[in-house]
Amino acid sequence: MTFISGPGWQQSSDPYVTRKVHCNANDGTDIVWPIVAPFDTLTDGEHPVLAIGPKANRPFNITGVVITYDSATDIAVFNLADKAIVQAYVANILTYNQGAAASWVNTVYPGMPVYVDDSAPVAALNTGCTLSFAHTGAVGENPLAGYIWWCQDEYADSGVGGPNSTQGLDQPAAVDTSEVLTLCVILVNDHGAGAYRG
Repeated sequence: MTFISGPGWQQSSDPYVTRKVHCNANDGTDIVWPIVAPFDTLTDGEHPVLAIGPKANRPFNITGVVITYDSATDIAVFNLADKAIVQAYVANILTYNQGAAASWVNTVYPGMPVYVDDSAPVAALNTGCTLSFAHTGAVGENPLAGYIWWCQDEYADSGVGGPNSTQGLDQPAAVDTSEVLTLCVILVNDHGAGAYRG
């Protein structure tokens, strides 16, 4: 189980707002999550979208993408810019019932909201995934991370359109089953108070 890494994670070169974050408080409280078992342990070179702040604050947590991580100091550098676009692993889970996945997104469209989700069914997918489509997770409301967006490498360098504009959003392989998709997400930092319509 490994958080997303390698080329392509950064789909837009801007905006860029970098901030250093201590991953744990002095009393051991997780300030950056989910980065402990059963999820992956953060190492440099990985770029997951994570929530910042105590879990007790959920869903009003800041979210952002990790740029670098220093294990010696337990400090991560995040891009906290609103509307940056990154590639991320997203579980297609939409709702939970008594801690188990209960419904799923079977067709992915641009503009769908995604959330940082520390629920056990997401961790059980064993892919370093930190996001799902579930506004409410197995343990409470999830912080809004952003919205599904078109991957920017789908566009020709000369502008929108051209031979590379396929709108190739990763789609679930089977109906009503949990799986992890590799999608692009346009990040936001408004905690999602206005995103939930349920």
